[in-house]
Amino acid sequence: MLPAAGSPALSPTDFSSAVTAITASFGDPTRRRIYLLAHERHDGVTAAEVASACELHVNVARHHLDKLVGAGHLDVAVDRAGGSGRPSKRYRASTEQVELDVSVGHDEVLLALLGRALTELGPERAEIVAEEVGEHYGRAMAGRMDDEGPRGIRAALHIAADALSAHGFAAHAEDTRGELRIVSEHCPFGDAAIEHPVICAVDRGMVRGLLATLTDHDDTRAETRASLPRGDGVCITSLTG
Repeated sequence: MLPAAGSPALSPTDFSSAVTAITASFGDPTRRRIYLLAHERHDGVTAAEVASACELHVNVARHHLDKLVGAGHLDVAVDRAGGSGRPSKRYRASTEQVELDVSVGHDEVLLALLGRALTELGPERAEIVAEEVGEHYGRAMAGRMDDEGPRGIRAALHIAADALSAHGFAAHAEDTRGELRIVSEHCPFGDAAIEHPVICAVDRGMVRGLLATLTDHDDTRAETRASLPRGDGVCITSLTG
C-alpha cells in the first residue's frame, strides 16, 4: 500500500512495485468502474450484472473481475441460492473502504533473513525449498480466482501473468515459436534477490502453482531462462512440460 504522509519513504524497488501493481489492477478505466460498482453493492455483483451496468460482453466483464480477484481487491464466491439453475458467482469487495492496498511492499530485514536461511541450506536444498514456498503461494493465489474449472494452458498462462503483475512483477505471457513463457520486467524482491539469487526459485514456484491450479494438471514444469538478479534484461520463466 502506498504510505501515508509521515510514513517511511518507499525504496525505489518498493515504489516501482507499487506503481506496477496499481497499474495492472486499475490502469483500465473500465476496471476502475467495476471495482467501484462492486464496492457500492453490499451483496456484490455478478459478471452478468457488471456486463449490463457497463455495457460489456459478459466474458469481458468476467475478465476484469478475475483480474481484480487475482490482485486481492475482490473476493469471489458461488451463490447457490438461485434455485435449480447454474449457480452464479458473486464478486464482493475485499474491504469496506475503497483503498489502494497492494501487497508488494517487503521488509528488507525479513528478505535478508530469508536469503541467509536459504544460503545456509546449501544451493540444491535451498532452491527446492524456495520453489516449494513459491508453488504453495501460487496455488493460494489461483485458489482465490479459480471457479471456472480447468483452463487451457495458454489461457491459464495469461491469467498467471496478470496475477504476477498485480504483485509487482510487470509480467506478460508469450508464445514464441511454440515456447510458452512468462516474461517479468520487474523484480519486487529488489536487492535481496541480487544478493541471494536462489530467491528467483520462488518466482518459478509461483508460476508452477498458479498453472497447476488453473489447469488442474500437476505435471507442468517451469524453468528459469533469464533473471534480472543474474544481470539479464528481464526474468523469463519457460514452460518445459
